[in-house]
Amino acid sequence: ASLQWKRVLGLLKSLEALFLRAGESVLCSVLCLSFCVCSALKKGRFWITPDPYHNDDNIQIGREVKISCQVEATPPEELQFSWLKNGRALRSSERMVITQTDPDISPGNTNLDIIDLKFTDFGTYTCVAALRGGAIPEISIDVNISSTTVPPNLTVPRGKSPMAVREGETVELECLVSGKPKPIILWSRADKEAPMPDGSMQTESYDGVLRIVNVSREMSGSYRCQTSQYNGFNVKPREAVIELIVRYPPAVEPVWQEVRQGLGRQVSMNCRVLRAHPSRVLRYEWRLGSRLLHAGTFDSRDDTDYIVRSLAREGYGEYTCDVINEVGPGRCTFLLTGKAYPPEFYYDTYSPLWQNRPRVYGYKLQWTQMNPSAVDRIMAYRLGIRQTGQQRWWEQDIPVEGNIQKGELITHNLTELIRPEAYVVRLTPITRFGEGDSSTRVVTYSAPINPDLREFHCSFEEDPVCMFTQDKNDDFDWTRHSAATRDTKYTPNTGPSGDRSGSKQGFFMYIETSRPRKDGDTARLLSPTFNVAPKNPYSITSPPVYCFSFYYHMYGKHIGSLNAFVKQKGQSTSDAGPVWSLSGNQGDRWRQAKISIHPTASFQVIFEGIRGPGIEGDIAIDDVTLEEGEFHRQQFLTFPRNFHGASGDLVCCSHCTH
Repeated sequence: ASLQWKRVLGLLKSLEALFLRAGESVLCSVLCLSFCVCSALKKGRFWITPDPYHNDDNIQIGREVKISCQVEATPPEELQFSWLKNGRALRSSERMVITQTDPDISPGNTNLDIIDLKFTDFGTYTCVAALRGGAIPEISIDVNISSTTVPPNLTVPRGKSPMAVREGETVELECLVSGKPKPIILWSRADKEAPMPDGSMQTESYDGVLRIVNVSREMSGSYRCQTSQYNGFNVKPREAVIELIVRYPPAVEPVWQEVRQGLGRQVSMNCRVLRAHPSRVLRYEWRLGSRLLHAGTFDSRDDTDYIVRSLAREGYGEYTCDVINEVGPGRCTFLLTGKAYPPEFYYDTYSPLWQNRPRVYGYKLQWTQMNPSAVDRIMAYRLGIRQTGQQRWWEQDIPVEGNIQKGELITHNLTELIRPEAYVVRLTPITRFGEGDSSTRVVTYSAPINPDLREFHCSFEEDPVCMFTQDKNDDFDWTRHSAATRDTKYTPNTGPSGDRSGSKQGFFMYIETSRPRKDGDTARLLSPTFNVAPKNPYSITSPPVYCFSFYYHMYGKHIGSLNAFVKQKGQSTSDAGPVWSLSGNQGDRWRQAKISIHPTASFQVIFEGIRGPGIEGDIAIDDVTLEEGEFHRQQFLTFPRNFHGASGDLVCCSHCTH
């Protein structure tokens, strides 16, 4: 029987399960629904100690004999013992000395010392354990003292060692124990310090039998059976050893292996025996599918090979090598295939995404081929592409000319991708064997970080505004406006009445300086990042020059300042000095600024608008252009490299003759 306590309303601080065996008593009561008081008596045991002063193994007339009794009690301080002889109460005397050990030193023990054993002392002695108050039944332990009370003897039955058994079967190891009374038998490993099959270091047995279910090869070895002092004589343990032999089929390697090879090539497969019992005589059989290829026996080697001299198409398939002993086979399996390995996508492509049209983008897909020479030449790649969230795949074959080298970077451009959708891309190599292993990746749209600098132009007609972004560390933002969509409550006498071309529907970027804006507030607009590619691909000593131009409108009596910065990689905004700056009222018209810039690393252009002292201080910009080249006078007169023009007859030349 068992009793399980469970937590009730969160009041119990601990959980404990008590398991009751025959001869045990337990009583639990719950007081005030807050704590559990358990009273228990369990594990009643005894042992007989012959005269300790004469090193006897037997009890003898005229010598001392001690009977010990042990019980586990809860609570231990409530435990009390009494002794009976042949059912009659015993009191401590000069010849019958009853003692109880100190509960702090050895709780739950009592001893009965019989001094100068006489024939009349033979009989049945009973140790009675109880708790004060009689809350639970007492435990009684009977011990017989007579001329037939003898110490134990332990033997292994004939033919029971060694014991041989197949892996997975059930085996019983048996030790015969004689003596009166018969003690408990303890089983343990004799050959090594290892746990028993049940996980404990020692296993108790009342009948001398150790039963092991589902024997494994790790259980092979020597097992010791020995007598315990409990329920018997407290003398030197008797012990015996039984050898357990577990037979099992060969353990081999590899258990499974994939082999990739091209047609016409040689293939070698090797199956090796790691261990087996019995380890001789071992046979082997090589098969392709169900067809027997080769068979034999092992001699001094522990492995076997099978070689295909010239691989034909019908030679592809699953090869097995069975290594067999009297218990059964161990199997190596080889899957021989001509499938190409999967391609490996390259994720560090320089500027992989570009913008074709407002709603369409392209992506440069790059990959290398894993172990390209492992199988036949890759003739093509099958490209599959589908929009995320959709089921339909579009497929096309990408032909491959010649042999692909290890580490060679292969490129294919994906076009007509709809912005801002993401796509799943699947790539499958194809050889004359057929399709190989596929790889998949996701292509996700994001605003290109490296626009084409040969001609970058932004008129702010579409939203998002050419990948321009707002600075998160300024005071307010630039906004996208047109005269047609402007708030009817706009401040008069400031700001443009149309875009740079004069269109009421055209858009431009604008800072609104009405309240709550105050004097000195800044708004910064950041361009996308542009990478600098040297004109000479073999040298970076001459970084290119770029023509940077834009239109500005600064009209109103409270106009503050407009600054243009070039911020290079590694710089903060405060580190980047202005390449162009203008303050104050410039009249109600659009003007153009033209600047030659000389970046040496990837860079951004930053427009900074600063609010003036009043509300009539709106500033606008439009038609930002950045292209390779350098501004020159139309007469091709050169200006210093740090010249920052604001207007005039400057033209941008990439191949001007000075």
